[in-house]
Amino acid sequence: HFFIEHNRGHHKDVATPDDPASSRFGESLYAFVLREIPGALGRAWHDEKVRLARSGKSPWSLSNELLQSFAITAVLYGSALAVLGPVIIPFLLISTFWGWQFLSTSNYIEHYGLLRQKLPDGRFERCRPEHSW
Repeated sequence: HFFIEHNRGHHKDVATPDDPASSRFGESLYAFVLREIPGALGRAWHDEKVRLARSGKSPWSLSNELLQSFAITAVLYGSALAVLGPVIIPFLLISTFWGWQFLSTSNYIEHYGLLRQKLPDGRFERCRPEHSW
């Protein structure tokens, strides 16, 4: 989900309340991770659903990049399990956990407490270097 939400959602909404991948002032890393991971995953699904609807396709089609990434992960993990056996399961779970944790920690640090101002027309000010550490 990361490449979808990060490029299509986070870059557009960084440092706004609409961005699940921008940490809020006073928010702990743990609270952020619990909000960011499901928020980013949900937004990636929504973005893919909208993108596919414009093409007249179902979100459950093979054109869904989120489902493609899940399928690739399942094939890789399944292959590792088939070749190495159940002994690999803890390593897969730990590597998945730490991968998500490192990505979330990076987002937490890069945008901690930064907030773009809302303009009179309801849009947010343009993203500038000061909106990222």
